[in-house]
Amino acid sequence: MRPVHILILIIVVLIVFGSAKLPDIAKSIGQSMKVFKKEVQELKEDVPADSEESKD
Repeated sequence: MRPVHILILIIVVLIVFGSAKLPDIAKSIGQSMKVFKKEVQELKEDVPADSEESKD
């Protein structure tokens, strides 16, 4: 994505949601990303254990 596209996206989000709701939206997105990264990390930890068991 080019910087121009990101700027346009930010402007559209401001128009649609308004500036009052942006902090809440940003907090919600941050929490969702944290949960997503945690789940991905847990999957990465589980995959090597599963693949070692299947080799035996």
